[in-house]
Amino acid sequence: MHIAKGWLNTAKKLESPNADLRPDENDISLLVIHNISLPPEQFGGPYIEQLFSNSLDPKEHPYFRDIYKLEVSSHLLIDRQGNITQFVPFDKRAWHAGVSEFQGRQRCNDFSIGIELEGADHIPFSDIQYSVLAEVSRQIVSQYPLISQDTIVGHSDIAPGRKTDPGEAFDWHRYRESLKD
Repeated sequence: MHIAKGWLNTAKKLESPNADLRPDENDISLLVIHNISLPPEQFGGPYIEQLFSNSLDPKEHPYFRDIYKLEVSSHLLIDRQGNITQFVPFDKRAWHAGVSEFQGRQRCNDFSIGIELEGADHIPFSDIQYSVLAEVSRQIVSQYPLISQDTIVGHSDIAPGRKTDPGEAFDWHRYRESLKD
């Protein structure tokens, strides 16, 4: 596994229109862990990819009627089986954090990489997701040395009160220990 020209070579590439240039492409200094499931708490299916590519059909599920017009993305998605899809190259800004702040800096999308885990706040993540997340994180830290253990956070850390992911089921200790391998 390696990163070339902003793309992870082992990921399925599905470029999202919901991205743009970073204000400073050399300032990639934060890694944000999220969770997502569509419909909520249901796994599998094409819906996350459709959401990030602006092709979600609001008739497919009642929940989609409220979200299908959102213009959101993430750099990576790791599904329940450990498969990786990349939507935005790391050197570009993905639209994953929304209104956010980290260490006094607003607009975390400007300087962060976002990784979505297919999951929900209170449902345990799969072993393979932790393994793949650790491997991907090590590659990202290697490629973007401004990211460190101290600048790997959850969406809830940069948008408290607004976001809760990756949620109580995410084992931060397990994940951080795996980064030491």
